[in-house]
Amino acid sequence: MTFRIDRRSLILTGTLGLGAYAIPGFAAQGPNWSADGFTHNVASGEPSATSMLLWTRYVAKGDSAKLRVEVSASADFARIVAGGEAITGPWRDWTSKITVTGLQPGTRYFYRFVAPDGSFSPVGRTRTLPQGSAARFGIAVFSCSNLPFGYFNAYGHAAARDDIDLAVHLGDYIYEYQKGGYAPASGAVGGRWPLPDGEIIHLADYRLRYASYRADPDLAALHAAKPMIVQWDDHESTNDSWEGGAQNHQPNEGDWAIRKAAAFQAWREWMPVSDEPWKVYAIGSLATLFRTETRLIGRTKPPEAAALFMAPDSAAAIAAFRDGPWQDKAMTMMGWEQEAWLAQEMARSVKAGTRWQMVGFGTIMGKTMTPRQAGEWLAPDAPERAKRYVQAGVALSAAGLPMNFDNWGGYPAARERFLSSAQAMGANLIVLAGDSHNAWAYDLAQDGKPAGVEFAGQSVSSPGYEGSIKVDPNMVARALVEGNLELKWCDTSNRGYMAVTVTPNSVRNDWIFVDTVLTPSKTARIGHSATVTRGRNVMA
Repeated sequence: MTFRIDRRSLILTGTLGLGAYAIPGFAAQGPNWSADGFTHNVASGEPSATSMLLWTRYVAKGDSAKLRVEVSASADFARIVAGGEAITGPWRDWTSKITVTGLQPGTRYFYRFVAPDGSFSPVGRTRTLPQGSAARFGIAVFSCSNLPFGYFNAYGHAAARDDIDLAVHLGDYIYEYQKGGYAPASGAVGGRWPLPDGEIIHLADYRLRYASYRADPDLAALHAAKPMIVQWDDHESTNDSWEGGAQNHQPNEGDWAIRKAAAFQAWREWMPVSDEPWKVYAIGSLATLFRTETRLIGRTKPPEAAALFMAPDSAAAIAAFRDGPWQDKAMTMMGWEQEAWLAQEMARSVKAGTRWQMVGFGTIMGKTMTPRQAGEWLAPDAPERAKRYVQAGVALSAAGLPMNFDNWGGYPAARERFLSSAQAMGANLIVLAGDSHNAWAYDLAQDGKPAGVEFAGQSVSSPGYEGSIKVDPNMVARALVEGNLELKWCDTSNRGYMAVTVTPNSVRNDWIFVDTVLTPSKTARIGHSATVTRGRNVMA
């Protein structure tokens, strides 16, 4: 029997410009797109101490429109302190991005766009990064937001907080699947089916899917309230993507390069991001935050374990793979150019005396193996894919291999290069990660010595392990921690986000659990907290 070991098996439950259109499931709360004009809320991103990128979308009756942006220190816009102009049209899906400069560090601003007819966009708020010393800085970290699986209550909760200075999204901002392809068996929660109905493959598809997601009121509120640094993972293109292809791209779906280009273009149109694939953000002397790209530009094809189980002697095949191809030094997550860039910029941060080096990755770096008792966790009606995934994970882990080859577990030489570099330069390393839908805290080590800590966040709405297991989730968490040396804590059954508080001498992460994703709610709690003290590179 042939099968592919798919990292999502265990967590499964059951050239056009877009003008005026409506998204099912959002009629009561979403914007009115029955006429031309501003169709979505505003957004800000790419923050620095003195500049900010501002985003909106405006559909005109003609073939183009010139928009103006106004920035003020007060909500009444009594005095305009910065601004700019840009022309938009159907060639960029009527989206507009303007970078304003000359701002003051660590300052809150209000902004709005002005249309040719004098109408205004909704008003947004943003905050520049600090310059020099700073006593504290708050970051909300998100990943894996799936419309059909539930409400984006995590976004709404973070948007209302006054102690969050910046939002970071580590990927899976959208999902690419066709209607019902990755959704609850009973149908989308609250009728939250995104458009189009089919899997997104072409540019028009990607544009419409982003329009669907950006219509969500909680996401709109977050973008309007906080600047956001955004990076993609795989679902912004398609599942388990890499430079030359993807698990969820089939030959009958056309040329991968064309699909990848469409995903790139729609992303750059709809997100408050620059065209730089990776970037450095200086949070004064407090921290340097690094936005990375670990999917479409330089990543080599991840290992596939399925063939190992088809060999006459699967145990021997697994051992040979572990001792050979798995350790291939040519394998890279980021590509060689980005690896060199990141090492250079991290060293520059350390040399400048910056207190913390914080790196955002789409997928988890901490070593994670499947406990031998994992097969006993599954519900009798768990999908066959989930059962095969767990069985394979147990067999691989018995040979000393990780449960997931699509994250850093499939690229051990690249992981070693990164962590060894961080150790050599004396970095105070904080890795932020998403992707898994579950919550994790790791003490990262290399050659038996501390190298940094990793805070990996649970999803906004995508399901975790709870969808397929029959046992107490606490039992699952305990077994995972007991079976993995670097893993210090985990949770596999809650949704939400991470709230990271950075101070000169410590970084604390709170895993914020929302009470539900099945109905709109702003109730949440701190599920767990972990702290690292500067100079230790392990959690307290």
